[in-house]
Amino acid sequence: MSRRPVIAGNWKMHKLQSESAELANAVMKELKEIDKALLPEVVIAPVFTSLYAVNKALTDCGCGKVKMAAQNAYFETQGAFTGEVSVEMVKDAGAEYVIIGHSERRQYFGETDEMINKKAKKILELGLVPIICCGETLEQREAGVTDSHIASQIKAALSGLSEAEVAKSIIAYEPIWAIGTGKTCDADEANRVIAMIRGVVKEIAGASAADSIRILYGGSVKPNTIVEQMSKSDIDGALVGGASLTADSFAAIVKGAM
Repeated sequence: MSRRPVIAGNWKMHKLQSESAELANAVMKELKEIDKALLPEVVIAPVFTSLYAVNKALTDCGCGKVKMAAQNAYFETQGAFTGEVSVEMVKDAGAEYVIIGHSERRQYFGETDEMINKKAKKILELGLVPIICCGETLEQREAGVTDSHIASQIKAALSGLSEAEVAKSIIAYEPIWAIGTGKTCDADEANRVIAMIRGVVKEIAGASAADSIRILYGGSVKPNTIVEQMSKSDIDGALVGGASLTADSFAAIVKGAM
């Protein structure tokens, strides 16, 4: 089955509103001459405070080449949850995707597999697409538990979802030891792990869902790594961190994925 690639840029805690709109416009300018039909799904994820500004930039352009994600969202609709932002709120701001389960959320903010599952259900219920992150630490890799650890994360995240909901979701495999370190997981090994993830999805939701779901690689993705990564059988795109903070490098990754 042919799966449309996805290149998503996670801006993390960077950029004020004006800077975010400027970067969004610069990305669209870089992609201006490319036929929309030839592009991967291109997604950018600004901070919460810049969602409105970025959505306005994307809407004003009217080209439809770039979509917007939120970097996180809470699973409750409203209530006494100081500091949280609901899925309804990010949808209202124009987000079509939500990144959940990122290793930084797990590490610094104590997010659990149960919470990530609740978020995935809420995101799908409201018609958005969850980008579900998974990955192992260096210690886990050296201990030889990479596959079992990631399989456990995927089974927990997808628990209770229908076959159609699983197929609509996106998974991002991010070896934690390669995030922001300049290290990149070997493309063959990244593909092996992603193929393993696809096998877990097949076990949970069936062959059709496993064939349909897009699974991305993340972890110091750069313009000079994307072509080899995209040549592999099971890698369907990339969740890009630092290289998404400048329009030229992010656009080069998008073009490399074509």
